[in-house]
Amino acid sequence: MNAILGAPVPEPRDAHLGDGISRYREKSGPGLRSPRTHAQEAAVRPEPRLLPVGDTGISVQFGTDIDPALNEAVTALDQAITAADIPGVLETVPSFRSLLVIFEPAVLDNAELAAQLRKLCARASRAHRQPGRRWSLPVVYEPYGEDLAEVAGLLNIPERDVVATHAAAEFRVYMLGFQPGLPNLGGLPPELHVSRRTSPRNPVPGGSVMIGGVQGAIMPLPTPTGLYMIGRTPVRLFDRRRPEPALLRAGDSVRFRPVCPDEFASISDAIAAGDLGAGAAIDAAATV
Repeated sequence: MNAILGAPVPEPRDAHLGDGISRYREKSGPGLRSPRTHAQEAAVRPEPRLLPVGDTGISVQFGTDIDPALNEAVTALDQAITAADIPGVLETVPSFRSLLVIFEPAVLDNAELAAQLRKLCARASRAHRQPGRRWSLPVVYEPYGEDLAEVAGLLNIPERDVVATHAAAEFRVYMLGFQPGLPNLGGLPPELHVSRRTSPRNPVPGGSVMIGGVQGAIMPLPTPTGLYMIGRTPVRLFDRRRPEPALLRAGDSVRFRPVCPDEFASISDAIAAGDLGAGAAIDAAATV
């Protein structure tokens, strides 16, 4: 079920503290998968907590960490709710480790929904979720990576190593964030972990490829940010003219494909001419 695009999602109180580095840690390291199987993870995972959110929402919380296994549980429940087609459920909003379920109380009682969610959680934990899509997105690192030299200096490595390490990584889309279609990306290699800015920088252009803390992101729209801009993609992450306006979904994975400025311009021209999917490619033989 589609999330409410751009809706804020509550985080634990200690998620981002004053030193600029997220307290979240990816429990399985930079990779996208837990070393244990889905069934093993389900067997050791505590029962999710169901918390009321006002009179029209229930938050199903699976844990407190950025963890691929927890995020897979969120995705599996989201898909199970969609398949169940529960009357009165209006929207779902997946986050790193929880799923917000918004409902119409005139149609669906809170207690009834909670009971159904517990049943769906149990079923989802015994079943594999539908696989996510594996995307390849073009990115120009130079000259559009305005913060590339600064990041390299902070990490004390050459700029070319920043580019090579970033382009070699595979990122998991944990959730869509505060902008429509903005992917919060896990899987940033430890070599690229860098404290976020102490104060936001000037607005970056739409398509900016960012890193900061232990995460990555792509900004669909111009915005001030505390992350570092190391490149830019011409791909449109959000466009209302598409049947599904947000290009990416929670549970997808992303790899970045370095391209030259001429190819960036060619893709941009194709998008402007109406080819809304130009530049973005799905590996049909690989899912996550």
